Amino acid sequence: MFKTIEGAADCEIRSVICFLNTRNVLPSEIHHQICQVYGENAMSDGMVRKLVRMFNEGWENVHNEVRSGHPSLVNDDLLHMVNERVRDDRRFTISDLSLHFPQNSRTLLYDNGSSDLGYRKVCAQWVPKMLTEEHKKQCVACALTFLMCYHKEGDGMLSHIVTGDKTWVSHITPESKQQSLHWKHTGSPKRKKLKQTFLTRKIMCTVFWDRQGVLLVEFLPQGTTINTAV
Repeated sequence: MFKTIEGAADCEIRSVICFLNTRNVLPSEIHHQICQVYGENAMSDGMVRKLVRMFNEGWENVHNEVRSGHPSLVNDDLLHMVNERVRDDRRFTISDLSLHFPQNSRTLLYDNGSSDLGYRKVCAQWVPKMLTEEHKKQCVACALTFLMCYHKEGDGMLSHIVTGDKTWVSHITPESKQQSLHWKHTGSPKRKKLKQTFLTRKIMCTVFWDRQGVLLVEFLPQGTTINTAV
């Protein structure tokens, strides 16, 4: 039983291939022994055969060759500049970022932001209304008023609270895609459906309720504006 060596350097595996090839071991057997000792994913059979062919042609260097091209530009200074750019404008795109750092590729800049710095781009969350500071103060004041009433009157105070809201209701509600699902056989004809728009007539509906349930549902005439008087 062989003991598997995990994480071996490529030069070590190449040295083993060179040694076994010198002993006239077949490439298939070399690959088999490599997998036994260094694991199944240490090197593919095709790469072993390629190295054997290179050794037979006179190649002797088992170490990684120095490749031509630009040296790696990933450093702490670049990460710091990218981080500062993100903090200055969080809406930037990778194309905008590449204009600030033309010496770096788009892929490298994306990896800097996502992998190295841990940023990810997300959309803003939709909320019904953006509250101003005055609105927030009013909410706090109302909450304090309710708390004071609750301490004086107890649970019965909650029965005196009525809440209302409004919504648009269409005269015709189009069938949703989920509702149109149906079973069919592979030979059945394909069902067709006309695309419906929401440009149908609609009316304003107001609803009021308390802790017991709905108190009032009222449909307002066309053109009515919801205000305090209404």
